Amino acid sequence: MDADVIVIGAGLAGLQCARHLTRAGLTVRVLEASDAVGGRVRTDLVDGFRCDRGFQVLNPAYPAVKQDVDIRALRMRSLGRGVAVREQDGLTVLADPTRHPSFAVQTLRGPYVRSGELRELAAWAVPALGPVKWLLAAPDSTLAESLDAAGLDGPLRTLLERFITGVVLEDEGSTSAAFVRLLVRSFAFGAPGVPEEGMGALPAQLATTLARPVELGRRVTSVAPAGGGWAVEADDGALLTAPAAVVAADPVSAAHLTDEPAPDMKGCVTWWFAADEPPTDLPFLFLDATRAGPVVNTAVMSNAAPSYAPAGRHLVQATALLPAATRASATVPSEADVRIHLSAIYGRDTTGWEVVTVHRVERALPVQSPPLQVRQRVHLGNGLYVAGDHRDTASIQGAMVSGRRAARAVLRRLRPR
Repeated sequence: MDADVIVIGAGLAGLQCARHLTRAGLTVRVLEASDAVGGRVRTDLVDGFRCDRGFQVLNPAYPAVKQDVDIRALRMRSLGRGVAVREQDGLTVLADPTRHPSFAVQTLRGPYVRSGELRELAAWAVPALGPVKWLLAAPDSTLAESLDAAGLDGPLRTLLERFITGVVLEDEGSTSAAFVRLLVRSFAFGAPGVPEEGMGALPAQLATTLARPVELGRRVTSVAPAGGGWAVEADDGALLTAPAAVVAADPVSAAHLTDEPAPDMKGCVTWWFAADEPPTDLPFLFLDATRAGPVVNTAVMSNAAPSYAPAGRHLVQATALLPAATRASATVPSEADVRIHLSAIYGRDTTGWEVVTVHRVERALPVQSPPLQVRQRVHLGNGLYVAGDHRDTASIQGAMVSGRRAARAVLRRLRPR
C-alpha cells in the first residue's frame, strides 16, 4: 500500500480531511488535478491585482473556521457592515450604526427602516438566531415562500432578496429558507471579509499543516476496489493503493469517480476592473434595487483590502449570474452591459476602467433546495468516502465540516479504538 489514505482533491474539504487524518497519525497522500490547492477557493495575481475566482468572502463566525483556521495569520480585511443600495432616486446606505456611526441618520431615515417591515423581518429571522438544531428540525420551504408567509413585502424584502441573490447565486427565491437563515445567522454573528493576500490564503494555510505536500497536476481518472483497499489511477498512468480513499473533488467530478449522483450546480461570472480613481470611498457591497442590469453585486475591493491592488490603483469586482437553465452554454453578459450597469450603480463613468480578468465559474455552488439536507453520508462503503460542500451545506463552513466528518469516518474504520 502507498499510504493509509488517498485523498482526491485539494479543495477545502480535501485539505480539511487530510489534515485531521495527518494529526491522527495516518499517512496521507493528496492528489490534486490543478496547479495549486484550493479548488473553487483560488486567487489569481494579475499585474499586482489580487482577483479571487468569483467574488468570495470569509466569515470568521463560521464554527469550523473558528476551530480550525488561524484567523489572525490571515490578516483579515473586513468589508463594511452594511450595504449601499442604488435606487431610482439615488443611493442609500444601510449600515450598522455601532460600526459606522456616521451613517446612522441616513440609515434611520432611509426607506428600509420601517416599523411594520422590521417586525415582519424579525419574525422571519427569529429561527436563525436560536439553536441550529431547532432551525433544522422545523419544516422547510423556499425562501420566497417563507418571506410570503412572514408577510414581508416592501423595500426591505427587495433589499434582502438582492443581497441573498449574490450569496446563493439564484434570483428566483427557490433556495431553502433554512439554508438562507443559516447564512443570516453567520452574518449576524460575524464580520465577513477577505484575507490580506486573497481568499486563496485560506486553503494555502490548511495545506501547510500536512506532513506531505499536495501532489499537484495529478488528475485522478478512476477509483476502484483492489485487494481489500482502493486503487487510485491518475492520468499520468500511476496507480496508487490504500486501505481507504476519500473523493473530495468538485461535486461533478466526484460523481464521475463514485456511484453518487451529481448535484445541480449554479454559476456566476465576475469581472475585475482596474481604475485610477475609485468610484466611491465606501467599503460596502453595492446592490441595485432597480435591477437595471446584470450585476447582482459590486464592491471596490481595494477600499476594504488595499493589498488587492498595486499602490495608486483600485480594484472593482462586479458579479453576475449565469442562467441556470442554460448553464453549460450560458452567454456571459457583455462587458458593455456590465459597464453601463456599473455606471448606473456608482454614478461614475466606467469607460476608462481596464479589465484585469474575468472569471466564469459554471460550477460555483450546489443547488440547495428545500427541504435542506445536511449531513449527507460521507462513507459510501468498504473504505470509500466522499467529501465536499455538496455533502453538507453550500458554503466554506459546509466544505470544512464535510472534510472533518469524512476524516472521522475514516478513523472509525482504520482506528476503531
